[in-house]
Amino acid sequence: MTPTASSPDSENLPTITVVGLGPGDPSLVTEQTRTAIAEATTRFLRTARHPSAPLVPDATTFDEVYDSAERFSDVYESIAESLVTAACDLGDVLYAVPGSPLILERTVEILRAHREVRCIVLPAISFLDELWSRLGIDPVDAGVRLIDGHRFATEAAGERGPLLVAHVHADWVLSDIRHSIDAGPNDNAQTALDDSVVIGLTGIGTENERVVTTTWGSMERDISPDHLTSLYIPDLAVPVGHGYLAFHALARTLREQCPWDIEQTHTSLLPYLIEETYEVVDAINALSDDPTSDEHLIEELGDLLYQIEFHATIAEQEGRFTIADVTSAIHDKLVRRHPHVFGDVEASDAATVINNWENIKRDERSAESNKRASVLDGVPNSLPALSHAATVQRKAAKVGFDWPDASGPLEKIAEETAETVEAQASGDESHVRSEVGDLLFAVVNLARHLGVEPESALRGATERFTARFREVERLADASNQQLRDLDLAGLDDLWNTAKQNLQT
Repeated sequence: MTPTASSPDSENLPTITVVGLGPGDPSLVTEQTRTAIAEATTRFLRTARHPSAPLVPDATTFDEVYDSAERFSDVYESIAESLVTAACDLGDVLYAVPGSPLILERTVEILRAHREVRCIVLPAISFLDELWSRLGIDPVDAGVRLIDGHRFATEAAGERGPLLVAHVHADWVLSDIRHSIDAGPNDNAQTALDDSVVIGLTGIGTENERVVTTTWGSMERDISPDHLTSLYIPDLAVPVGHGYLAFHALARTLREQCPWDIEQTHTSLLPYLIEETYEVVDAINALSDDPTSDEHLIEELGDLLYQIEFHATIAEQEGRFTIADVTSAIHDKLVRRHPHVFGDVEASDAATVINNWENIKRDERSAESNKRASVLDGVPNSLPALSHAATVQRKAAKVGFDWPDASGPLEKIAEETAETVEAQASGDESHVRSEVGDLLFAVVNLARHLGVEPESALRGATERFTARFREVERLADASNQQLRDLDLAGLDDLWNTAKQNLQT
């Protein structure tokens, strides 16, 4: 057996030797691993909760990291960082993991990619060998897909099986797996899913071995998971991600069979895309403590999602791109622009996150054009005028082109008001239009400094005006008055009464 190293150019770096403790039976730990353990002066165990852990004496374990970390991704990063620090301080350390270091060991993946240390991985017997024996299957012939239980919903997307799911070490992992599939409104599909066979395998190869054959619907009741638990799923009645896959298939069917859908183009759908977006905004504004208000938002988000699917389906038929290209592109972009989550960048507050995002975006666009990109690049020209103005101002402010507080915009509003009056007196329509635009732009700037979204603020003001005006009409009708016959004082009286009646 030949160990593998992280890099042929790393001979002089501090060394982390990674060994595997096998599936559980100490007799299955290799002589090479036992020798490495005996020769090591500094030893670490990923977890002491393994039957072969006693083979690594005087070892520092990372069990407390599991108990204190908020996310499992934090656990793996923290363990790797501690090991690298120890290796840099001491020169050489040994790190022992359950099973094989090369099978679903995220900490080893991180260590092998690290440039400050040399990572030597010794081969070991995996838990998989015992599992295949108990299941009586050839995994290659059966086409089994190996999945990490923590990433089941994403790694198993679109899959029906056969699947072997490892790291099902706790009830919450088992619950997350079961609830990751929604069979949709079809009762027969849900029944078929619940009846799908699931085999729980715990402590295989140890004296506490348990094999439980149950169903998808009953696995949370029948399987008691621990740190040596895996699931074997021969065949699911519906695939993981069934709900979205069915929705995607529906978009294709409508495009192929509905006369109206067939006629649509990217351009013809634009009004619907805009309309559905604003209906989502209305649904969000209508949210309340009443859970039934969620139903409207669910409906409107679905309508908007269909527009996205519709555009992707058209592009797919034209051979240009697919919905998979869309989801992959946004996935990769979000990973790139969140280095504080997926990299080593520190970001303790939202302002830092936004600043990092803008810097990364600007660098990306500069690289694409081979020249320094403007901070205003990428602002959609089709935004509503108020939102467009606010976005442009916000972008400029990120590089310091801004007033320090709201007093600047307030003074600018007074200045632009005076200039608008002068323009009106001149009788020059073009000049008036320009000055009114400058005045509106200054008002948007004030709104931004006060933390008010101008589009929503104006919409709210319009809604208040609408409600009050309808009340004015009602009051006029009740007193047999015609609005067109009233003078300004009479209209003002009705308006003030309407405000009092509506308390707005």
